[in-house]
Amino acid sequence: MGDIATKVTKKNSDLTIQETFTNSAERGVVSQLDYFDHDITNDDNIGNYIVVEPDDFVYNPRISVTAPVGPINRNCLLRAGVMSPLYTVFRVNATVDHSYLEHYFNTSLWHAFMNLEGNSGARSDRFSISDSTFFEMPISCPRKDEQSAIAVFLEHLDSLITLHQ
Repeated sequence: MGDIATKVTKKNSDLTIQETFTNSAERGVVSQLDYFDHDITNDDNIGNYIVVEPDDFVYNPRISVTAPVGPINRNCLLRAGVMSPLYTVFRVNATVDHSYLEHYFNTSLWHAFMNLEGNSGARSDRFSISDSTFFEMPISCPRKDEQSAIAVFLEHLDSLITLHQ
């Protein structure tokens, strides 16, 4: 993954962004207010939070039944927000179709790497993996036009499944 993505480290030190995001396994990247019905951050800690731009990806190390190694989701909110430094925020380069990678992380294909290289550590509800190891994750990325075609096909398939349900 290190060939296609870089870790985002920009902090909200000037406090220009006041909306805090969270990354839910079930709902993806959402406003913290929408998820928890109250704001957990305050002016004392929001300056240390990481700025998440639209289309950035966020890894949440919290383990759940639906995300056994934690979820990775894309910020599709069309606005910037901030995320706790406990999350790993990363941005992909121009060789990657965002929708393709989003579909990839909705599969379990990357779980074997995470289980092999990381662990749940002392806290059974958190997955632990170093940044350097995380960015060694192998990701199959064909040419960008192929990625786009795959993403369009999968989105069409998702729509058909939704219509039939």
